[in-house]
Amino acid sequence: MNGSSVLLPCTYASCIGIKNLYFNWQYKDNGTMVKLCEATIPAEGVEPNVKIYHERVEFVGSSKKNNISILLHNVTFEDQGEYICFARNPKEKERNHSAIFTLYVVDELKEVDNTLTVIIVSVLGGVIGLIILIMVVKAVVLAVLSQVQEKNKECLVSSSGNDNTENGLPGTKADSKPTPKA
Repeated sequence: MNGSSVLLPCTYASCIGIKNLYFNWQYKDNGTMVKLCEATIPAEGVEPNVKIYHERVEFVGSSKKNNISILLHNVTFEDQGEYICFARNPKEKERNHSAIFTLYVVDELKEVDNTLTVIIVSVLGGVIGLIILIMVVKAVVLAVLSQVQEKNKECLVSSSGNDNTENGLPGTKADSKPTPKA
């Protein structure tokens, strides 16, 4: 926000350690790079002697925390643009590393109304929940129906073949009636 202070964060890490790590912060002003600050960190844990070239820039980093962040005070609309954190570690064969930040300066912060987003997410959550509920009910109903069908099959199959007394077929339980004597 116009008139406030802004932190531009930048950290570094190296698995092989650091020695004479050079870093700087630059600002792109209409295509021209303007150096804000620079320093060399001689070894891990040793605080650098930072040269600052802009009156509203403050170095707030610490080599003990691998931090080379800066604070820009009393931000104006002219400060809007790209800021580049650059670092080079000789132990990494002089490889260059950089991070680019785009700073937007506004007159006032506006609170975003996210009511519509909350409504949409709630409806989607409800629909997904309803679909899951329907699938669970369907699975339970199908399981119950398959149990009932299984019991019906057992009833039809469990009847014994020895009950066939009407037809008088061999192997039946039908009592042999003595021949009537007249």
